[in-house]
Amino acid sequence: MQVLDKALLCLSIVKERKAIDPVLLEVEKLSSITDYFLIASGNSIRQVQAITRHLKKRLDEEDLKVYGSEGEQEGHWVLLDYNDVVIHIFYQPDRELYDLEGLWIEAPRIEPDEDGVSGLISE
Repeated sequence: MQVLDKALLCLSIVKERKAIDPVLLEVEKLSSITDYFLIASGNSIRQVQAITRHLKKRLDEEDLKVYGSEGEQEGHWVLLDYNDVVIHIFYQPDRELYDLEGLWIEAPRIEPDEDGVSGLISE
């Protein structure tokens, strides 16, 4: 699976659990840590935890294993490391507080096309 396809799959999966305002950022030219950041949020801690569980289950079914995770129990800011895609799932007030999109303002946003298979980069 290509890296962009993996990132778009993650985006699609979080949308299945009604994640709020998911944003996919291409950070490969700005960071040596990963290629893509997916940032999304939930209206409650339970929703954040449900999005996280669903995402991990679906990616496990695709034989994509998580390298590391933080924050699942608390549900305020969950970080999932899938190597070339790092996923941040926030409780909405915490997302506003930390403003990762603002910190990575120079990163192009990936907007999926209608069929969701490939991405269009918008700046």
